[in-house]
Amino acid sequence: MNAGLIVAVRKGCVETMRQRQPRLLPGSSWMVQRCLQSAQPAVAAWLPYRVKVSAGKRYAWCTCGHSKKQPFCDGAHKTKAPSIAPLRFTPDRDRTVTLCACKQTGNAPYCDGTHFKVIFSDLVTSVKKMFK
Repeated sequence: MNAGLIVAVRKGCVETMRQRQPRLLPGSSWMVQRCLQSAQPAVAAWLPYRVKVSAGKRYAWCTCGHSKKQPFCDGAHKTKAPSIAPLRFTPDRDRTVTLCACKQTGNAPYCDGTHFKVIFSDLVTSVKKMFK
């Protein structure tokens, strides 16, 4: 049984597709996708999350940017960025806070306005690409 193997790298993921012989199963193929693990946090959003936190309750702020429950951790870092652990914090009083979404803050987990630099940097990169 001869099979063709196609490997493609796209958006940080490796895709492997194997084609079977047409006489066995016409048009059949299977695909395995493996995302390369990241050591850098992903930008979850350009603006911070405004959330209410309770005094004495323990929270896990997502530092990798891959969580589907932003700004809090859902364990996605275990497969997508195992070298990046969530930041655990316990507020001292009930209040509304802004938690960083760009993951570049110097005052983790709270927003310090760094997202403006991230947005500007991405904008400059996009404009430079337009004129190449």
